Amino acid sequence: MSPRIDPIRWSNLASTSFRTSRSFSIAAASVRGSLIGSPKNLRYFGPIDSVNVSGNKQKIAGFAILSHRIIPNVAEMPHAIDVYYPRVSTLVTNVAKNPSISNSYDCIGKIPLLNTLTEPLAPKVCSYVEECASLCCPKDIYICDGSDAEYDHLLKLMEKNGTISALPKYENCWLARTNPADVARVEKCTFISTDCKRDTIPTPRNGVTGELGNWISPVDMDKAILERFPGCMKGRTMYVIPFSMGPMGSPLSKIGIEITDSAYVVCSMRIMTRMGKKVLETLGNEDFVKCLHSVGVPKRDSKVEVNSSWPCDPERTVILHKPAKNEIVSYGSGYGGNSLLGKKCFALRIGSTIARDEGWFAEHMLILAITNPKGRKRYITAAFPSACGKTNLAMMQPTLPGYKVECVGDDITWMKFDREGRLRAINPENGFFGVAPGTNSATNPNAMRTIFKNTIFTNVAATSDGGVFWEGLEKEISDDVEITDWRGKKWTRESRTPAAHPNSRFCTPVKQCPIVDPAWEEPIGVPIDAILFGGRRPEGIPLIYQARNWQHGVFIGASMRSEATAAAEHTDKAIMHDPFAMRPFFGYNFGHYLNHWLNMTEVKNVKLPAIFHVNWFRKNADGKYLWPGYGENSRVLDWILRRLDGEDVAVDSAIGLLPKLQSFNLENLKENIDMKELFSLPKDFWQKEVEHLREYFDAQVGDDLPAAIREELDRLASNVDKL
Repeated sequence: MSPRIDPIRWSNLASTSFRTSRSFSIAAASVRGSLIGSPKNLRYFGPIDSVNVSGNKQKIAGFAILSHRIIPNVAEMPHAIDVYYPRVSTLVTNVAKNPSISNSYDCIGKIPLLNTLTEPLAPKVCSYVEECASLCCPKDIYICDGSDAEYDHLLKLMEKNGTISALPKYENCWLARTNPADVARVEKCTFISTDCKRDTIPTPRNGVTGELGNWISPVDMDKAILERFPGCMKGRTMYVIPFSMGPMGSPLSKIGIEITDSAYVVCSMRIMTRMGKKVLETLGNEDFVKCLHSVGVPKRDSKVEVNSSWPCDPERTVILHKPAKNEIVSYGSGYGGNSLLGKKCFALRIGSTIARDEGWFAEHMLILAITNPKGRKRYITAAFPSACGKTNLAMMQPTLPGYKVECVGDDITWMKFDREGRLRAINPENGFFGVAPGTNSATNPNAMRTIFKNTIFTNVAATSDGGVFWEGLEKEISDDVEITDWRGKKWTRESRTPAAHPNSRFCTPVKQCPIVDPAWEEPIGVPIDAILFGGRRPEGIPLIYQARNWQHGVFIGASMRSEATAAAEHTDKAIMHDPFAMRPFFGYNFGHYLNHWLNMTEVKNVKLPAIFHVNWFRKNADGKYLWPGYGENSRVLDWILRRLDGEDVAVDSAIGLLPKLQSFNLENLKENIDMKELFSLPKDFWQKEVEHLREYFDAQVGDDLPAAIREELDRLASNVDKL
């Protein structure tokens, strides 16, 4: 069988030789196909039908072959950076001003380094950087150290290039406006690559399109890389970002190296991760997660309007993951969910496969601490789909007297059972990447106290007094302040388009949160007492109910459905299946993922957390919310804590344990709550819900659905029929 050649391994084309009956080497700055074949019959498949490298002087479309060395004809390359973007300024460090730094070497491969290091990079890191540099052909390389000076310099560089603008109303805050075609995660362009398709996604019913992830073969992944990456950083600086997901020194933490051509990514990663020199020192020559990113270069015939301040290639955007090798490759997008590879790509997709293999969880969950009036402190995780209120809950200001909420994290959780059987969790991130619209002093006062210093805002509106604006801040700015929308156009309150993009974001350090939990960086993690699942359900789903046991709780997580939001490319309000709030982020087969959760009952001395489902978004017949939410959600947490303490405040129902209505604390609540409607279980709604779930599991998961989940579905159906 002919061996497959991995482009990440053979991409160092200028220096790698493939031996045949006659020696030759291949050098190319741009390749659009795949090299495949045996060592004696190596052929290139792509726009050129095929080329068998065996001659001495040949001329083939796009390449001149001289003495067995393939050299691209630049005029015929598939893209040319200088056609689209001005030559990007580069970071220049003045080593002479810092005599403590010695010039140990000044290049990697043949590409110059812009900064010097006190000691050489570890061999594994250096090899990876050289491979990526040979593939992408940057003008120079910069190794990020994570310092304040570096961060400040890059911010000024981006300001000069028009990528960001200063917000003088606040301390060290900046506004970035992306290309309008690059504003959210692109699930349809996100793939997992494994040898066996079923390792990645369940086999859907014949004729049904799978919704639980996208698989790509290793050969097609290689082809996708070779169609995009060769030469994509020509004229640009390649930044090398060493970063840690999780507190340095934590047994749960993992290290990655992201390589990018985006200063925006560097600055955002400095906020979102622990990044820089200390990470390299901790890593040594151990293995790491490899993350390659480029904002890309459009083809000459691209139909996307080019914006020199925000390079991207949205027509060819692709985000690729190879779990077997802990590799991530992202091309064409500068948006955070696609370019900050420590987030969803590493922390969830690759993270979940590592967690499966090592016996822990990598989940799309917030972590909060809540202390009751008696001083009893509990930690809770909650899984909600993106833009469904994780940040608001994690930073909640309780309305119930005597309660205190503290924040550990608002988006991603890594959890593992310790030797005593307690589930412990860390926040692998170092910052918040929160949705801005809807955030204000009423809905999330603690976020408002967090985000107005050392923050990068993306796609929000700007005000004439040097500040920002988004939908929800109408009462917090003066009427005479002029507003420029996220596209850079004048905006008024009468405008028919939103001032801020619905998925506009703030990127800000966790440590600035006024209610950050003192143990948020505890290396061993915090002990978890309860897990919440929830989403946007406008009808039928009660405010809260509790799972009867762990298996029932896993079924509740698997059954999550939620109204679509702007966090991904979906545009309507359809109710979508989003099991565990992980549908876009599973790193492996969802059926196997469910088994992983179910098997945690076998952990020695295990103390399983209680599981609940919440729904802040139920509406009445007039379309008005039945529950005020936000700080009033402390009343829901109060009931959860009482259940954890063993209080008899629940009654069994068709779907799980509901609150005894008279036990629910409504003291001093200003709104009149229709508790009966809020907790009602309409039979016709739930019969349809069971039908939707059965169809979904049968069509999407099929034979990979664990028997325990099917048992729970049958039990639910039987209970609902008795309503």
